[in-house]
Amino acid sequence: MDITNLIIFLAVGALVGWLAGTIMKGSGFGIIGNIIVGIVGAILGGIVFDFLGIIVTSGLLGSIIMALIGAVILLSLIRIVKRA
Repeated sequence: MDITNLIIFLAVGALVGWLAGTIMKGSGFGIIGNIIVGIVGAILGGIVFDFLGIIVTSGLLGSIIMALIGAVILLSLIRIVKRA
């Protein structure tokens, strides 16, 4: 992975984390937290989509949507754990 791919990866992670926080109406985690939520959400989204047998082949937009769904699931799980 070269520096350009790393920057794109982090930017997409930050975007997805921010979008998921906006959708879930959370207070936000800051830029580093949003990147982490986006990256972990992308991993979780990949696992969920793989489990359901859904194949995302639409490039960057498909990856963003998959990561966003995973990040929303992650934030929902965090919210449930915080309430317990």
